[in-house]
Amino acid sequence: MTLTTHFSRTPDPALKHDTQTDLDFGAREALRLLSPDPDNWVLDRPGIDHNVTLVGGSGTGSTFAFALRRAGIGHVTIIDAAEDEVHAGLWLNRARMHKLRTPKNLPGPELGIPALSFQAWYEARHGQEAYAAIDRIPRVAWAEYLSWYRHFLNIPVRYGVRLVRVEPADGFFRLHLEVNGVPQVETTRKIIFGNGVAGGGGAYIPPVLERVPRSLYAHTADTIDFEALRGKMVAILGSAASAFDAAGVALEAGAKVHLFARREVIASIPTNRVRGYPGAYDNYPQIPDAARWFQAWRFRRLGSTPPADAIERVLAFPNFHLHLSAPWSTAHERNGHIVAQVDGETFDFDFAIAGTGYFVNPTARPEFEAFAQHIALWRDRYTPPADQQDDELGNHPYLGKGHEFQEKVPGTAPYLKDIHIYNPAGFVSFGLPIGDVPSIKRDVPAVVSRISHDLFFADWEHHEKRITGDYPADFDESLYAAAIWKKTAGAITS
Repeated sequence: MTLTTHFSRTPDPALKHDTQTDLDFGAREALRLLSPDPDNWVLDRPGIDHNVTLVGGSGTGSTFAFALRRAGIGHVTIIDAAEDEVHAGLWLNRARMHKLRTPKNLPGPELGIPALSFQAWYEARHGQEAYAAIDRIPRVAWAEYLSWYRHFLNIPVRYGVRLVRVEPADGFFRLHLEVNGVPQVETTRKIIFGNGVAGGGGAYIPPVLERVPRSLYAHTADTIDFEALRGKMVAILGSAASAFDAAGVALEAGAKVHLFARREVIASIPTNRVRGYPGAYDNYPQIPDAARWFQAWRFRRLGSTPPADAIERVLAFPNFHLHLSAPWSTAHERNGHIVAQVDGETFDFDFAIAGTGYFVNPTARPEFEAFAQHIALWRDRYTPPADQQDDELGNHPYLGKGHEFQEKVPGTAPYLKDIHIYNPAGFVSFGLPIGDVPSIKRDVPAVVSRISHDLFFADWEHHEKRITGDYPADFDESLYAAAIWKKTAGAITS
């Protein structure tokens, strides 16, 4: 079967979004004034369903779909394992902050079209003064904006479609899917993984929890029934933003919370200046490996700092307790509780939440099982100084300029260049939390440019004939015949 994603300038009038009112006049005008979307120039190939498959249907998938459309690349599909739009992505599910952690004025999904920006959307609904009054973007408002963006641009997402395995073939991939639980195989030439924070590996569970039943703890990546924690003693492991966010929700639900941090202080110096420094932001992929490694290692060593409002949120509750320099030494289950040893003290908890982040390792992803051993990792390409050793960073894929996988041994798996990674697995290579708003302006065009390049030159003979062929003239000689000078002997003109 052939599945084709078609995009249209005209929003679907049946959609329950405010796309047909004067509120969005500016966005409609912006699209009207753009040159028409280019026709799909990619040559069809027998047996190929898609030119590009986007894995992940939240903001990343929508942004890439729009960028590919504007590049004239058709036959694009977006798949998402979630059952529907509400459950897709993290903003209405696992994200628990009140406000985004990034500045409100960073360029994002609008891709240089101001009328499609969050600011334009927010001001159309709440006014300029309201936008000026917010310091950062409210999380729920961001989710509403992304939904509007998706529907306004008529970008369809296929929900209930889970990618099980990628099988390399001759010049394409077979995608083994589960579509609403039913196995199905589709084919594609390119894949973009925009599948979020766990997409490069998975949630990191501290080894100290190995002896604790899974029913007694969760990771911040999980769906957590916070209401069930009312009146309970809850431990939070971790001190980055997600840990404080989980603590805040637990406290608001009526739990008693102890947060355990390994670090001595929560406030640390900012470790990543890339996004506000255009020189570094634009050129980061070209800086030497040693410098990229050092920046990533330094960030890991110092850790990320939660925003001040995340800390203020938990400090509003007298039943919140912060433990510094307090890693858990042991933990086990006793009588349905967690008994933990921490710095010589014994604690008894009803439940624990690991706000301990995510690990990156392509070999841990079942989708890549058929070829994971061929993927070049940072440990394969760079040997750091002895005092900068870090096995976790060494597991990050060593990505090319278009976020594509590279071969560990040249010639063994050339198809890897057709898999593009747009999630935090690209951190060491690109110096930003890839997949978040700060990475959009630089990296989405880079990925689309590489895809365009590869698809074009894969069929160069066809395109060469197309651009050098003989085509009928737009007019014939009769247009200018009367003005042709007729030579006469000794003619004098004035």
